[in-house]
Amino acid sequence: MEPLDSPTNDGAGGGPVPLLVVDGANVVGSVPDGWWRDRHGAAQRLRDALVPVARDGLPGVPGPLTVVLVVEGAARSVEPVPGVRVVAASGSGDDRIVRVVAEESGPGRRCLVVTADRELRARVTALGAEPLGPRTVRPGTVQPGTVQPGGGPDGGSGRSGRGG
Repeated sequence: MEPLDSPTNDGAGGGPVPLLVVDGANVVGSVPDGWWRDRHGAAQRLRDALVPVARDGLPGVPGPLTVVLVVEGAARSVEPVPGVRVVAASGSGDDRIVRVVAEESGPGRRCLVVTADRELRARVTALGAEPLGPRTVRPGTVQPGTVQPGGGPDGGSGRSGRGG
């Protein structure tokens, strides 16, 4: 049996597992909750909140999902947990996200990228990914029926919100 994060196993045998790539710095920085005092801890909390998303999916995107959390800066040492792969960007987090999308998405595989960064949204959309807003996965804000491709529930402010 293939692992749940295998692109060929959707948990029901019907097609590739959707790929969810999360811009950790942007999502962490989207809410002024003191993340700047502990960037590593904030990224760990986000990672932990993504575990049920990997298993259960999002509204309109049933699980399981392959979840990739891209971290940078002080959060680079965040470790993966079952269900959430963590990719540390040695340089630009945005460039690493684009590389993950380019390498891991493909024909027939739905790819979603969580960020409010307008430039990044444009770059991944050009590769066929669907952008979602940070509140789609932000701890305490995931609510059924609120995912809106292209903007997510936060409307995609376009502010970078760097911080993870």
